[in-house]
Amino acid sequence: MFMDYLWAFIIGGLLCAIGQTLIDYTKLTPARILVSYVVAGVVLGALGWYKPIVEFAGAGASVPLTGFGNVLVEGVKQAVDERGFIGVLTGGLTGAAGGITAAILFGLLAALIFKPKEK
Repeated sequence: MFMDYLWAFIIGGLLCAIGQTLIDYTKLTPARILVSYVVAGVVLGALGWYKPIVEFAGAGASVPLTGFGNVLVEGVKQAVDERGFIGVLTGGLTGAAGGITAAILFGLLAALIFKPKEK
């Protein structure tokens, strides 16, 4: 069990270190890097290469933005199998609905609890 946590930490940390390196040593904005991570997850998921990484690293690969891209791909694949072509349009949101809902809910709670301050 310790090794599972260790590999999750190493893989997740590696993904974060790559992102930080891109921020520090390139002219890419953080937004472009984040979008690139999601697109990389989509591409790797579509090629079937991301699933073995998730099975190996667990949350270290499924929690970062590359994991979100992979969730979108898996949702689309499942929806296309079940509903046909319309699944291309609906599968990504269906697959990621839990994460999207949590982000909206926690954002709302943070907005209700905390007050912004003028700088």
